[in-house]
Amino acid sequence: MIFAALLLSIGLSGCGSKKKASTGTGEEEQLVTIYCNEPKYRSDRKHFRANAIGESEDPEIARKKAMNNAKVALAGKIESIIKSTTDNYIISREFNNAEEVEERFESLNREVIHQQLNDVRTICEKHTRANSGKFKTYLAIEMKADALEEAFRRKLSRDKQLKIDYDYEKYKETFEKEMKKLEEQGGGS
Repeated sequence: MIFAALLLSIGLSGCGSKKKASTGTGEEEQLVTIYCNEPKYRSDRKHFRANAIGESEDPEIARKKAMNNAKVALAGKIESIIKSTTDNYIISREFNNAEEVEERFESLNREVIHQQLNDVRTICEKHTRANSGKFKTYLAIEMKADALEEAFRRKLSRDKQLKIDYDYEKYKETFEKEMKKLEEQGGGS
């Protein structure tokens, strides 16, 4: 009887509510909260957004790592949309020198993206400290899509050769279609 009572008490003590799940392989998982990663921090038609995490024993270095990681993610997202926009724009325009035009557009895009990454805004920032003493910074940044579009238009107006081939309204229409696709895909999280 004592043995049965001991087994029962051990069994009941194991019935506490822990936030762990079994994977079926004997491994347990814990639910983790990743700050600054909710749907409101994902890209939409009007904003490019990215989020990232930085970790370090120094809180400022953790923040710098998070910002750098977020900018890299943002640049990748923007490059993808701009590349798709440029490809679709060039196809729709039927240029005789499509390869040369595409090369010039891509060069222009890289310059604009590089300049615009200095104009990002932090929209979420959370700091945590683990039991190990390490600091984590969770960060979300954004850049307005129309600011990128305007910077591209200004830069393009200075390139005489591309200006001849460029139809702003057609490019803008193509860009907006790509932004709509990005939004429909959940912001490219």
